Amino acid sequence: MNQTTMKALEFHKIKSMLVSFTVSEAGKALAERLEPSSHFKQVTAWLNETEEAAALLATGASVPLSAMEGIGPFMALLGKGKIYTEQELGQLAAWLTAVSQMKRYMDSKRATAPTISGYADSMQDCPELVKELARCIRHGVLTDQASPELADIRRHIAAAEDRIERKINQLLGKYKNALQEQLVSRRNGRFVIPVKRDLRKQVPGTVWDESASGQTLFVEPADVSDLQGELQLWKSEEDRERMQILSRLSDEAETYGAEFRWNVEAMALFDFIFARGKLGRTYRGSAPTVTDRPFVRLNGARHPLLGEKAVPLTVEIGGDWRQLIITGPNTGGKTVALKTIGLFALMCQSGLLLPAEKGTELGLFETVLADVGDGQSIEQSLSTFSAHMESLSGMLRKANGRSLLLLDELAAGTDPGEGIALSIAVLEELLKRGSLVAATTHFNEIKRFAAVMNGCTNARMAFDAETLKPIYRLEIGEAGDSYAFAIARRFGLPESVVERAEQRVRQTAAAPAAGEGRFEPIIDKQASEITTTVAERKIKQAKNTANSESSPSTSIAPSPSPEVAAQTDSKKRPFEVGDCVWIYPLKRTGIVYSAADERGDVVVQVQKTKMSFNRKRLSLYIPHTELYPGGGYDMDIVFESKENRKKRKLMGRKYAPGITIVTPPEEK
Repeated sequence: MNQTTMKALEFHKIKSMLVSFTVSEAGKALAERLEPSSHFKQVTAWLNETEEAAALLATGASVPLSAMEGIGPFMALLGKGKIYTEQELGQLAAWLTAVSQMKRYMDSKRATAPTISGYADSMQDCPELVKELARCIRHGVLTDQASPELADIRRHIAAAEDRIERKINQLLGKYKNALQEQLVSRRNGRFVIPVKRDLRKQVPGTVWDESASGQTLFVEPADVSDLQGELQLWKSEEDRERMQILSRLSDEAETYGAEFRWNVEAMALFDFIFARGKLGRTYRGSAPTVTDRPFVRLNGARHPLLGEKAVPLTVEIGGDWRQLIITGPNTGGKTVALKTIGLFALMCQSGLLLPAEKGTELGLFETVLADVGDGQSIEQSLSTFSAHMESLSGMLRKANGRSLLLLDELAAGTDPGEGIALSIAVLEELLKRGSLVAATTHFNEIKRFAAVMNGCTNARMAFDAETLKPIYRLEIGEAGDSYAFAIARRFGLPESVVERAEQRVRQTAAAPAAGEGRFEPIIDKQASEITTTVAERKIKQAKNTANSESSPSTSIAPSPSPEVAAQTDSKKRPFEVGDCVWIYPLKRTGIVYSAADERGDVVVQVQKTKMSFNRKRLSLYIPHTELYPGGGYDMDIVFESKENRKKRKLMGRKYAPGITIVTPPEEK
């Protein structure tokens, strides 16, 4: 899966939560390496494991998982002839005891968890080795039972130490005036007494240490030197026997190398599986139904990172529609809805339980691709639009019929008209490839595309217009409004600013500042060119007149003549066929091909293309009475090609077999 997508959808945070539930380094490593799979058998097996683990945890029983402390280094040195210490062999014995406990526990749970209980069959508790280690080592020290020789040596050591202590206690009285205190201690394994530095010569012997102040010397009296020598000999014998015992135990442990590896793998796997179960229980997760076709149905899905604040999401893609265009206000939950869809797909394909209700069903995707966030990068000199284009380019290289794409804020960051056109073209291409798409937008043109295009549908995030607060509920089948003014008021924008913005919208009846306009699917791709007629000359004359009479201005759109402005302001005159109109989304002029229908949509011809715009996105530029004075002008000259006009003229005079005029139907 794409790492950028997994980061954008915050899958790494889910993995971090999963890692926190492991108890061993080996289990942690498995959790950190977890990647979504697109293989049906693998995913269903993972989900079954996780379900069984969660069911066992729900019973309240404590699972005897092992942290396997010290086993990693032990396994790394296995087979290399190392002689292990008492501590290392003691950790091995403790781990094998934990293996035995885990094996017995899983054997007792076969009715509840038949699949994962079977994994314990490979575990080997090595009872003979455990028994021998327990006999020879206790609390990290070799016991006297480790060998008869060791027991005998330790008896001689104890006797030698006893003789030294009795002798040195006698010397305390002999040298009491030279001592700092009546005390016997050990330095470097030697029995010593504390002698005053200035009286050192009164106590013959060897100095083994001194105090921090230097006023006290720790001296081994010469009277016990022979006894100390005897003790050191027995100590050396003990070390020799100790190494022989540890070597024997290490050799015996080496013979169980294969069993140890099986146990490590099984214990790590159990740790990983139960971590998945623990994670699922934190958000009351359940296993979705998995299908091998590209499909998404989330029922009451709650984003796992939002906790109790999450509002359940119900959504479907891949049934009656393959593209879902989500609309609604900012802060309304559109991006969270996208992330929930994508994150649930990744979690499902990773064998994790989902915080959703029964009826949730997910297909398996070869690729999940997300373009979420503005993607700006100062280091890489990427603007918002450049980042979106780079992301979309990569998506289109990978997208196919088994892809899920999540596109946030279509058409953002560039000229609205061009951005809308690019967005619709991308959606059309993805529809052709059969990819599943969930996208968010504020633009009415993209909403319109979703409303009329087969395989697409609109959805909106519910918004309470009275309280000016989002409801965070997704409603499929209807496009939503952006509620820009309501949200601006909610966040404290000055009322005078908001009212002025509303007044501008009412006055112009044009596209909002964000560039809202309707860029409809092409109605007639074979439309004829607009020939050089009086229309073009009139437009040119109008521009020259406007430029010469107007004062310097920063206005983007050209100003219509005073007569036209009066007509526009009155909002009474409907557009008529032949009118030259200014198209706000395209920032250019076009000729009205057909008047507004009952929805207010006007078909306009721009060069070779006929497009449909809502009348609110248009303003009268030059009326047809000025473009074509005198009345009775043949509009076919404007709207039809020269070839079609010849055919029509010929067909009007006589029967012309084999000659046809094809007029494509208007697309709505």
